[in-house]
Amino acid sequence: MRTVWQVLKGAKKYWWCFALALAGVAISTIAGFYTPWALRELTSLATEGSDNFAMEALRIGLLLLGATLVQAAGKAASGHLNHFGALHYVSDLRESVYQNLQQMSLRYFYKNRTGDLTGRIVNDVLAAEVLLAHVIPDYVVNILTFIGVGILLFAINWALALLSLIMIPFLFGVTLWQTKRMYPIWRENVKVRGELSGCVQDNLSGIKEIQIFNKQAHEAHRIADLSRKHSSFQLKASKHFETTYPLLAFLTTMGSVIVVIFGGQWIATGRASIADVVAFLMYLSMFYGPVQSFSQLTEMAGEATAGCRRVFEVLDEIPEIKEKPNAKMLPRVQGSLEFRDVTFSYSEKNNIIDAINLTIKPRQTVALVGTTGVGKSTIASLINRFYDPQEGSVLIDGTDIRNVTLSSLRDNISMVLQDTFLFNGTIYENIVYGLKNATREQVIDAAKAANAHTFIEVMESGYNTVVGERGVRLSGGQKQRISIARAILRNTPILILDEATSALDSKTEKEIQAALDKISVGRTTIVIAHRLSTIRHADQIVVLEGTGIAEIGTHDELIRCGGIYAKLHAAQAS
Repeated sequence: MRTVWQVLKGAKKYWWCFALALAGVAISTIAGFYTPWALRELTSLATEGSDNFAMEALRIGLLLLGATLVQAAGKAASGHLNHFGALHYVSDLRESVYQNLQQMSLRYFYKNRTGDLTGRIVNDVLAAEVLLAHVIPDYVVNILTFIGVGILLFAINWALALLSLIMIPFLFGVTLWQTKRMYPIWRENVKVRGELSGCVQDNLSGIKEIQIFNKQAHEAHRIADLSRKHSSFQLKASKHFETTYPLLAFLTTMGSVIVVIFGGQWIATGRASIADVVAFLMYLSMFYGPVQSFSQLTEMAGEATAGCRRVFEVLDEIPEIKEKPNAKMLPRVQGSLEFRDVTFSYSEKNNIIDAINLTIKPRQTVALVGTTGVGKSTIASLINRFYDPQEGSVLIDGTDIRNVTLSSLRDNISMVLQDTFLFNGTIYENIVYGLKNATREQVIDAAKAANAHTFIEVMESGYNTVVGERGVRLSGGQKQRISIARAILRNTPILILDEATSALDSKTEKEIQAALDKISVGRTTIVIAHRLSTIRHADQIVVLEGTGIAEIGTHDELIRCGGIYAKLHAAQAS
């Protein structure tokens, strides 16, 4: 019920749709009550006789026609309104989930599979439509029918009505027992479906690696295991349903048997009329119908609430990186950076960096070097506030970055990552991604600066060439240069290059390095590099070792010291 209430609360924006739909459902349900009543009247006329049977039959027929039209119109209107409100809410819910995901720190995405999160946004949100447009309206119809028909049964013959209630406790008992047994199965079924979706997406994204290492059979077996597990839960649910549904059908039939036996005897003794018993039997099928359909509705509700629960788990997640309520806009900065006693760890066990202090002046080029895992990329992530340090603070132009809005902070920083990502659009769209109001001339100038213009021009569609998913239609070097062009176009006062030339050959690397050296002038540039030849002209080189800073100086100073940097340089030169 907590999940259902959460759905209803979220959909309150469309209350008018559901209110009108409820009115339509009520009118349609009440109109449907007339059919057995019409048969009762007709049977009464036939058995008791009438001076004007034809006209009476015509009147009953016309009323039945009107009731049928009203019933159909009410169903159509309520169905449309329920779906209108439900599908609009699903769209709003999907948008809310996506927006909340965008606020999560990178740590959240490292802990959760992309395919599973995609399944929650694309598929699980549809469970809200099932609840709002199907389950809840059907429950309302069943409750109205149960109450309305119950009143009519007592109005026709209260003694027979009491007899017909004998089976009701058994029907509800079976339904509640089924619900209790089924909910854990529905919950696990939805969970496994998410795992299956995540695994499929991972495999499709890594299909190249799967083929390289000949792991097709292994991955097919893994997918098959999850698929069989999903089918197993489906079969368990089906087994319970197929067991209880015949039992429910038997109990409802027993109710009719009781009415036939006693009704027949009462007709013989004059305690009931044929018309009353005929109408009673028709109403009785309507009366037991809701109880019987509660089983199916409960199954739908169980699956739907399990899906909605997975969606609300994402919505209820609190972002690790949050803006302060009074966060200020950070204007275009000069570019000074300071790490003040900064300690950071990805887990509680081991610190990646421990109480480091580092000052970078505006418009300096500073290189971060060291072996893998010493925290070079972590420092870059802290500047962007992808993570917050456990202790200490990061300052830009003397302002703690936790005191400014995330958007204004990141508007001052451009970043070229080692793992280049391009969107499935045109080359032009990928370059202009960070600066939507850029002119075509600016885009071309940025591409020329990144040494990308030449290869773009010779492509079939030039800047309108579609790069494919993750830039699959381009080489590694081409993707890297487009990524660099994107950063150049943004023209921010702080530039972070995380292995920006790692995917380039020696000739192209020199050309790109010359372009990077040119655009680094007048801005603060943080360079993370393994190839020490690319950073020899940096204003300052920071050598990281263990969890802290081991050396700081220029290339020549560090070589003369004969320390860690000198040994790394000698190793690469040999």
